[in-house]
Amino acid sequence: MILSDGEILAEIEKGNIVIEPFKRECLGSNSYDVHLGKHLATYKDKVIDARLHNEIEHFEIPEEGFVLQPDTLYLGVIDEYTETHKHVPFLEGKSSTGRLGINIHATAGKGDVGFCNKWTLEITTAIPVRIYAGMPIGQLIYFAVQGDILNPYNIKKGAKYNERSSKPVESMMWKNKW
Repeated sequence: MILSDGEILAEIEKGNIVIEPFKRECLGSNSYDVHLGKHLATYKDKVIDARLHNEIEHFEIPEEGFVLQPDTLYLGVIDEYTETHKHVPFLEGKSSTGRLGINIHATAGKGDVGFCNKWTLEITTAIPVRIYAGMPIGQLIYFAVQGDILNPYNIKKGAKYNERSSKPVESMMWKNKW
């Protein structure tokens, strides 16, 4: 079940959902609009290796915007800090973003119960497009969970993305044992 706007507000009041800053006008009938933060990053190497710690270069989106290029993976970040303690959050692109040819995630649209951070975006584009810090970029949707949560992400042993950051975070696949 997807939470309605009234249920999202009730869960914010209970502290089960945290969105900072929270702006009432960003609350839709069953989602919350999030915005692009000012930081982007790209991988330093042209070929990245899933077994290695691949370094990224951070940069800020200038006031006049930044043109995304096709065939490049950009790591971005939402402007809002979020916590979700009792629900499964999903981050989806807005239709207006998609109609510009922008994809905001490759495979990581589902969050974990207990995730407490800003979301890193995996941004690609079909055509060159100018983007701006603060522009609407996606929407968070919350699903109810049935049953007890035994292993929330924020206390999960080995969770790789718990360190609070206002900048995009690179893949931590290299920390997996395989």
